[in-house]
Amino acid sequence: MAAHPSFLVALVRTRRVWLAATCLWLAGCGVETAGTAAAIGAAQTQEIERGRLAQEQVQQELQKSAERAQQRADPLANGY
Repeated sequence: MAAHPSFLVALVRTRRVWLAATCLWLAGCGVETAGTAAAIGAAQTQEIERGRLAQEQVQQELQKSAERAQQRADPLANGY
């Protein structure tokens, strides 16, 4: 006994709907992954910037310390 043509049409449409829904769901997973990667990238960029600023501060403090040490050494070198 052959299946009724309207049943076959409905079956094909149902499969297409499930296929489309599955594709959209998988695409959504990709978007979520891309969004997560972007958020991680932004956090890492901020961390790098904070590290760079900390490095600059340490370099400035070392420079000031070296200048103070030189100022203290100058009077001793001149015999005062």
